[in-house]
Parts: sequence; C-alpha cells; structure tokens
Amino acid sequence: MSTVSSTEYDPVLIAILQRQLDHISLQMGTIMIRTARSPIFSQSHDFSCFLSNADGETIAQADGLPIHSGSGGFAVRAVLRDFAGRIEPEDVFILSDPYAAGGNHLPDWTLIRPVFVDGELIGFCSNRAHQSDIGGGAAGTYNAKATEIFHEGIRLPVLKLIEKGQLRDDLWRLLLLNSRCPDLLEGDLGAMIGSTRIGAQRLADIVGQLGVKKGNAYLDALLDYGERRMRQAISELPSGTWEGSDVSDTDCFKIVDVETRVKLTIDGDTMTFDFAGTSPQIRGFKNSGIANTHSAVYCALSAFLDPDIPHNEGTYRCVKIIAPEGTTVNALAPAPMTMNTVYPAIDIMNACWGALAQADPERACAGWGKSVFGISSGKKPSGGVFVLYHWHGSSGGGAVKGRDGFPTTSHQMTLGGMFIPNIETYEQSYPMRVHRYQMRSDTGGAGQYRGGTGVDYVVDVLAGGEHLLRGEGARKPTGAGVNGGQWGAKGSIKAFDLGSGEELACPPYGVEEVEPLHLVIEASAGGGWGHPHLRDPDAVLRDVRDGVVSRQSALQTYGVEISADGKSVASTETRGKSLAATPHVQ
Repeated sequence: MSTVSSTEYDPVLIAILQRQLDHISLQMGTIMIRTARSPIFSQSHDFSCFLSNADGETIAQADGLPIHSGSGGFAVRAVLRDFAGRIEPEDVFILSDPYAAGGNHLPDWTLIRPVFVDGELIGFCSNRAHQSDIGGGAAGTYNAKATEIFHEGIRLPVLKLIEKGQLRDDLWRLLLLNSRCPDLLEGDLGAMIGSTRIGAQRLADIVGQLGVKKGNAYLDALLDYGERRMRQAISELPSGTWEGSDVSDTDCFKIVDVETRVKLTIDGDTMTFDFAGTSPQIRGFKNSGIANTHSAVYCALSAFLDPDIPHNEGTYRCVKIIAPEGTTVNALAPAPMTMNTVYPAIDIMNACWGALAQADPERACAGWGKSVFGISSGKKPSGGVFVLYHWHGSSGGGAVKGRDGFPTTSHQMTLGGMFIPNIETYEQSYPMRVHRYQMRSDTGGAGQYRGGTGVDYVVDVLAGGEHLLRGEGARKPTGAGVNGGQWGAKGSIKAFDLGSGEELACPPYGVEEVEPLHLVIEASAGGGWGHPHLRDPDAVLRDVRDGVVSRQSALQTYGVEISADGKSVASTETRGKSLAATPHVQ
C-alpha cells in the first residue's frame, strides 16, 4: 500500500517534478544520439536512460525502450547490494549479467552513476545500451548456436568502471579486448558516460533546490503517486481470473512447441500474473531471466492501461509476478538468453495481452508480427568489423481501438521506441545496396482498425562474412487479431549467393558463413482490431489508393466496393448484413 496519502504533498509540485525527471531522461537520450559512434545508437536508438532514487527504485524512464528500463531497478539494486558502503561521488558502475547483476541480456551494458547532494546519496542516473559486439561465438552478439551463457560473450558482474572520477584503465582495456568492434565500443562507452554525467548534474540540481530532506521525500512521493494511479486503474477492471498463452514452434535447434502460459488474477486493486505451466527452459538462447520477465510484464501492462500513469517503479508495487524457476520465464544458470529481450519477452507480452483482453476487450491490443530479419557481419574494406542489423525488414504492429497498427516498426517490446534508420544513410554506413523497401499489400490483419502491413525488403549485402538468422514469424501467422479482427500475414525470408544465384539455407535460427548475398524478406504483419465491416469505407478507399489493400480485398474482406475511377466507395449488401449481425463489436 501507499505509505503517503495524496494530501501530504503538493500535487502540482509532484506533477512538475515528474515532468522534470522525465525531461532529464530525454536530455540523456539526446546526448547519446548525438555523441555515440555506433549506428545502433545514433540512428536506431537501441538504448534507454532512467533515473532511480537512493534505494534503487526507478523514478523516471521517459526515454528509450520499455523492455530495457522496466527492469532497471534490478540492476541499480545489484550495485547497492554488491558495493554497500563503497559507493562514492564520481563513481560509475558497469554491469550486464542477468544472473549476477540484474541485467536482462549480455549485450545490454548498463552504466550507473550515483548522484550525491551535500555528501548524501540521493539517487542514480543510468544508461542501458545494446553494444555492437561483446565477443562470444558470433559477431553481433546473437549466437544462435549457444547452449550456455558462456557462448554468448563477456559477462559483467557489477564493476566500478570509474572510481572517484578516475577511469580504471585496466578494466577499460579488458572491455575493448573482448569486442570485435573496439573502435565503436570506445566511442559508445564515452557517450554513455557523458549522458549519465549530465543526467546526474541535472538531478542533483533539482534535489538541491528543494533541499535534500524535502527532495528525497518528494522522490518517494512520486512512487507513491504512481502506485495510487495504478491501483485506481486496476480497480476499474472486473475482479476475476483469466488465462492467456503464446507458443513458439522452435527451441532454436528443432521444431517443438515452447509455450508461455499465464494466469491473470485481478482482486480489487491488485493484480497477479502467474506463469505456472510455462514450458521448461530450453537448450537455445530464448530463455528469460527474472528481471527481463518483470520488464516484459510491465511493458504489456503499460501498453494496455492508461498511458498517463507514471512509468516509475511505484506503479508496479500492486502487481505480483510468479515465475517458476527452471522455466523459460525464469531460467537457471547457465542457460543462454541473449534473445530474451525479443523472445520470450514478446511471448510473455502476448500471453499477458491475451488475458488482459478478456478482462477489458475494449482495450485489447492486437498482436504484432514476429520478426524474420537477421544480422549480417563481416570485414570492412578499410579493416575492422561491421555489424549490420536489417531493421528495415521489421514487421508490422498490431492495431488498437482508434488506431491502425504501425506499417513497420521494430520489435513489439519496444512499443515503437526503436527507430528504423534512413535507407540512404544506412547504405553509406554499410556495404549494402537496397533494391526494394515498400509496404506489403493485403497482409495487415483486416479490422475496424487495420494491422500494420510489414514490408517487402530486398537488399544485397556486398561483403561476405556471417549472417545470423532469426525467423520466428516465417512459418505461421503471429500477429493475432482481436475483437473480430483478422490475423496479420506471416513473413518469409530467402537468401541467395550474390555471385552464383544459388539459394541458401535459411533455418529458423542459425549462424551461417556466407559470401556476398542477396536477401529477400517479406516481413510479417500485425493483427486487426474489430470486425473488418466496421472499418470506415473512406479508410478502405485510402488503403486501396495507397496500395496496401487491393480492390478485391476491399470488396471481399471489408465489404466496400471502389468505383471505377477510384474516387468513391459504396458498402455492399453483405457488409450491411454483417454489421447487423455483430452489434456487439464497436
């Protein structure tokens, strides 16, 4: 329960303070984009900035990816645990390990800087960022052949990277030595350090203006306010128990069902997610640690409920998560888990969304298409290693009430927070040539609000090396429709030797040695929301003009006939009968 009543603190000051802290996170992100060396940061924004109080509870996380920052408190509390009594001004800590340090997966390195005012620890500023390469069995950090975490790259417990303002040169050299891209890593770590320095200065200024005692009290009040808002939102839902699940059909080595199952219980103003019945941890690298599982649940819940609820850790005090040890949602060492921020995080979200949709169908979130794009890496002509993420092959997002799904966006657990880079800039940064990049037709799940289409992505990778495959969305539709909406289309991936034209093997997951190759991706599509015959006919006409819905589908699926000149629409008799037969769908 909340420890502070709503009348004890000035509500206007609480609102202003939350906005100020959120803005600090945004400032840190801007610094990171402008100073980081890797395109994965400067263009794609695969990092997150967040602030914590002195107890390690997250108080602001306005900038970045929810799957990153939702588990940030685990990492900060690991610093408090491992360095109790040894945290000094101008220290900076670094960590990554999901078992020992509250990390989510190894490529996400977290820099954590303590913040002091008048000699007293008042909080922390953190930046969690996905590094281009951390060693291990495959360039680019995703080793689909891994069967132990030791195959996935360097593991970082909580370490002091900077001690009382002095960089530890020995540790710095160790980190650079364990990356195939030390030039990128050195610049990116510098950007992370700079972002936390500015963030710490801003946080110290705000708390200093209030005074340490009052400032700390108001930081706690922010958490209490978040808790009250969440309890209020939960209490507006019906009490009861509902179940949801999602199933992957591969453990990265063979075709097998891997189920994520959840039982949602709402009891007044509290909520419990119980993952009993989820499949045992698997051989491949799609296992989740406890911090990542919490983050995935929070991500699903934040997308489902009122977006104005503060995204601080107090918000989730009334949410209980039961994740049995030894399952894919709470794997035991040394299970590999580099893929966990994507899968099973998305599977966890889908299971939670399925259960939540039964509690409140109007807020239901349609499923996003699961990815079929991978990563290419190889030698640069000038020396060194390039790591090319094929973000442009990203899938379509699921629809919600009032909005169509994004036509293409990064993985579902980013909720649109990761950017798709500019094609021309990417061609200048990597040895590649893009032949086609366009939205697919008749693929987005039909509905009152249509699912995102996904894209056709055709590209030549002009240098040989490795290609890392991940085709979760290539064998079956994965973007579930809701409330009468249809599922989005599945995706596909094909690869050909650029010289001979020979088609190459594309298993669901793999690390393949390749020569220059021609890559053809049909990205999977998101699900629709509501019955297709409830879609505004003018919206169907716009889709036809845009080429994302064909005239035939407009007629057969949406019950809308387009005039010969493409300027007007008419509803068919079938559409009218369907609408009359489904009055419950709004």
